[in-house]
Amino acid sequence: IALLLVGAAPEGEPTKSEMEKNPDGWVDLLPASDPDLKNWFRVGIPPKSPIKEPTPWKLDVKTGVLFCDGVGYHDMLLHKEEQGDFVYHVEWRFLPVTSGPKGYNAGIYVRNSADGAIWHQAQTGGGPIGYLFGETPVDGKVKRVQLNKDVKAKPVKPAGEWNVFEVTCKGDTISLWANGHVVNEWRGIAVPKGFLGLESEGYKVEFKNVKIKK
Repeated sequence: IALLLVGAAPEGEPTKSEMEKNPDGWVDLLPASDPDLKNWFRVGIPPKSPIKEPTPWKLDVKTGVLFCDGVGYHDMLLHKEEQGDFVYHVEWRFLPVTSGPKGYNAGIYVRNSADGAIWHQAQTGGGPIGYLFGETPVDGKVKRVQLNKDVKAKPVKPAGEWNVFEVTCKGDTISLWANGHVVNEWRGIAVPKGFLGLESEGYKVEFKNVKIKK
């Protein structure tokens, strides 16, 4: 199955998120009833690499904010329930770096394999670009696919400011809506379901309103 990479329409007037348009029916994946994140599991990057302890992921049940001290870490935090078609809403921001490299890096995953060998990611960073990429079966072989050159809007805010991403999986298509704009559509996905999650990769980052709607 070949992959068709389709960029979004040119940047124009912002559109509302799916959560704004339809606020009912969302499932909170970071409920206060799961303070130890028992509904999630960690996978090393690259696959089969050891998991570094202690965990960099900590949930503040009072605020609902998931903090990741990703400095020195690279792993996936995946939710235990496999998903097929859904909208995945995530709000995120990096804590600004005061010294050292400022290449802010983390991500939001959908339809991953349990071992992390197959993954589809919405790239987060220090702005203004956000895009889809991953390692996924293409014509029967797992290949790296990048849509960073197909981005038609660059709405990502810099470190310290909250961003809103919604990743929609429907059939063989994954799309990324970011801060009011659909920036990528990735068609021809051969993986019908998998695990969704978040990435820790070298920086301090916060996530909130991590929710899904099937």
